Amino acid sequence: MSNLKTQFMILLLVFVPIAVSVKPQQPVEALLRRLDSKRSSASVQQAAAKALLFRLLPTHVDSFEFKIVGKDVCGGHSCFVINNHSPSRRYGPEIEIKGTTAVEIASGLHWYLKYFCGAHVSWDKTGGVQLASIPNTGSLPRVKDEGLKVQRPVPWNYYQNVVTSSYSFVWWDWERWQKEIDWMALQGINLPLAFTGQESIWQKVFLDFNISKGDLNDFFGGPAFLAWARMGNLHAWGGPLSQNWLDQQLILQKQILSRMLELGMTPVLPSFSGNVPATLKKIYPSANITRLGDWNTVNGDHRWCCTYLLDPSDPLFVEIGTAFIRRQVEEYGDVTDIYNCDTFNENSPPTNDPAYISSLGAAVYKAMSKGDTDAVWLMQGWLFYSDSAFWKPPQMKALLHSIPFGKMIVLDLFADVKPIWNTSSQFYDTPYIWCLLHNFGGNLEMYGILDAISSGPVDARTSANSTMVGVGMCMEGIEHNPVIYELTSEMAFRSEKVPVKDWLRTYSRRRYGNAVRQVEEAWEILHRTIYNCTDGIADHNTDFIVKFPDWDPSLESVSNTSEHKRMHMFFSLDKKRRFLLQTTSSQFPKAHLWYSTQDVINALQLFLDAGNDLSGSLTYRYDLVDLTRQVLSKLANQVYVDAVTAFQKKDVKAYDVNSKKFVQLIKDIEGLLASDDNFLLGTWLESAKKLATSPMEKRQYEWNARTQVTMWYDTTKTNQSQLHDYANKFWSGLLESYYLPRASSYFHYLSKSLRENKDFEVEKWRTEWISFSNNWQAGTELYPVKAKGNALAISRALYKKYLM
Repeated sequence: MSNLKTQFMILLLVFVPIAVSVKPQQPVEALLRRLDSKRSSASVQQAAAKALLFRLLPTHVDSFEFKIVGKDVCGGHSCFVINNHSPSRRYGPEIEIKGTTAVEIASGLHWYLKYFCGAHVSWDKTGGVQLASIPNTGSLPRVKDEGLKVQRPVPWNYYQNVVTSSYSFVWWDWERWQKEIDWMALQGINLPLAFTGQESIWQKVFLDFNISKGDLNDFFGGPAFLAWARMGNLHAWGGPLSQNWLDQQLILQKQILSRMLELGMTPVLPSFSGNVPATLKKIYPSANITRLGDWNTVNGDHRWCCTYLLDPSDPLFVEIGTAFIRRQVEEYGDVTDIYNCDTFNENSPPTNDPAYISSLGAAVYKAMSKGDTDAVWLMQGWLFYSDSAFWKPPQMKALLHSIPFGKMIVLDLFADVKPIWNTSSQFYDTPYIWCLLHNFGGNLEMYGILDAISSGPVDARTSANSTMVGVGMCMEGIEHNPVIYELTSEMAFRSEKVPVKDWLRTYSRRRYGNAVRQVEEAWEILHRTIYNCTDGIADHNTDFIVKFPDWDPSLESVSNTSEHKRMHMFFSLDKKRRFLLQTTSSQFPKAHLWYSTQDVINALQLFLDAGNDLSGSLTYRYDLVDLTRQVLSKLANQVYVDAVTAFQKKDVKAYDVNSKKFVQLIKDIEGLLASDDNFLLGTWLESAKKLATSPMEKRQYEWNARTQVTMWYDTTKTNQSQLHDYANKFWSGLLESYYLPRASSYFHYLSKSLRENKDFEVEKWRTEWISFSNNWQAGTELYPVKAKGNALAISRALYKKYLM
């Protein structure tokens, strides 16, 4: 307990300042009062919080007493209060937690478990929970006599990106969703996106507009591609959706919403953005419906591309939008006033005339407000960054001011890297949420900017004339980098900047349940390297194992490759497509690297040195495997460069050594990942198949699951998908059966070219590889869902093999 006492003293100095909140604008206050009136009763919320405690820590369910209190306890704001419980009986409650909602109670519980008991909660797939440090019932640590009050400096903690539902949630059942909502509540999330099951609502709405179920088969995407069908990027790809899927997802959505409401959350529901089935143009020939251009197909294949958009200025837009909102209220009840709509996201208006843009914005809002008179429009602010050439100040103001003040909230989606609030006069006085984007495609890459997270929300909130109303997490995929998401969630309760070095020291003790010097030193290194990406580049895992370059190295002169040894790659975000494009003058591929690899190797050595003390910890095992993977994948990038450089210099011996080493690294990383349950392809595939109710559905769902993490989109005989490897994953099973054959085949053709002094047959390789991929995507081979091997022993062996 001495370590806990030391930790507690540090935390008292660092973590308990009570927030001094900036008074919200009057319309926001009115919205908050209205949302409060929709919440479940105090008894329902208290019971929901107690049930969460039982699922998390059943041995201590009687050790805590929960109570919902009014906001007057915290001067009209949301908060939680932790007190010692008055002893009444020997085995009665020890700690009392009060909160303005059940989310606040859960946040208070999490805060207490972290900072008084040294516990840790993360996603199961990032190691899960560390609860062994919590004392037995009857011996829980006391708080100060006056208690601890933590008040939110801003009203909301927002969660999800519109594509998270496809990259992470797509195959979830209620059991998994229940765990996620528990995690959300513990992290203090009170404004989550709730997009599940909307296709069922759309089916009912469009049937009223004389569009048949058969017509909708060409409109909806497959399960793993629904996010992009919803946005109008594609149609039919991976589909059609069975009636079973539609019914199943609607039931699931009702379960999700019910639990969110029980915990006092405000769900954000979808609204109409103008994306319509092709048939609507035939049924309403006079409607202003435009066919959009291609979005990332190989050759503009109309089977998948070029969707239809109903102009917001057309009266039919308001009619359909109103019907959709009302149908949701019919199905779910009056559960929210906040609706997401991104009509102009990756789809610029036809003219930059501010008056026209203002009329479009007003029309979008009218469709919402006719369905819900108190509707508030929540909009991703991505367009102001991604299409900044169009959205100049006059156009931004026209859109943001096209609806009544307080009726729009903007997500500053990329604020962790490229904030918009500070270059737009606080979104021209529009309420906004400071958001972390962080992840693309659900890639597994250790990455982040901890210092920006610890200071960014505070800088935004305390800036002159701030209109910031929340902190949000808008990652494309979840279940990685738990340190990033824990700190970001905490910033919704922090009134001051967090000293990251001190916070990481306590984080490592909580995460592993023990204070181990080597691990704490390793985290200091990770803070200034991996988690200090200050180059302004949106990180998308471009490591060559998982995003193998498709190019002909014989076309590149050797003289242009000398600089590539440094392995620094500069990528720009194709802002309208949300993926990374290489922008170097040379064709020679490079991977994003923003830190000293030797420093991170040193951190790995420290992790390994701590292995004997922490070998039983699942959180340690996850981090060890992830860090070893990170180190070896960066090594593989350099080995690839060495192999290709040797090919260009016609150095057969060096080529053989490095190409074989690259292939062996894939095999060795495969074995490493197989030693932890959280890095397995089989889990992803089995969860997809589990939702099927027929053999046909089973094959379709598995194809969707396999395709998303590999080719993603359409191909031709000699052209890979433009989005291939966008959602790449470092998963055991995927490395061995997909990435390994790809690299082996490529190097075989390079070797043949080198030895026979012939041109590299890149077209032949592409043809062979695309055929292989198509077969793999349609395959049904089984992959393990249980780990094998000793992760610590494997990591130590690989360190000795490659890094000593």
